[in-house]
Amino acid sequence: MQRNINLNIHYSAPDEIWDKISEVYQSMPYWAGDGQGAKWTGEHIDLWASVKPGGIQIAGIMPNAVWEAWYGELKAKLTEALGYEIGEPEDGYDLRYWE
Repeated sequence: MQRNINLNIHYSAPDEIWDKISEVYQSMPYWAGDGQGAKWTGEHIDLWASVKPGGIQIAGIMPNAVWEAWYGELKAKLTEALGYEIGEPEDGYDLRYWE
């Protein structure tokens, strides 16, 4: 199934936040980052992440049965690592800005 979500992590985050995000990404199942960007691959799985003005975008394909657990784990790990609740701005999660 096709996925396209945004998370409430703004591109203005400082380097130490991006380091934490990178650690979480690499800890997730199906990690396949190659130094060119964040991506996860497997059988019927091809996801990537990028930074957009509206937050981190994660898009690609992942079956429903895998997505529910994977996405829940990603949000929980990011919430713990960053110290604020991570979710989609369209679901009411505030976009966090840094100066």
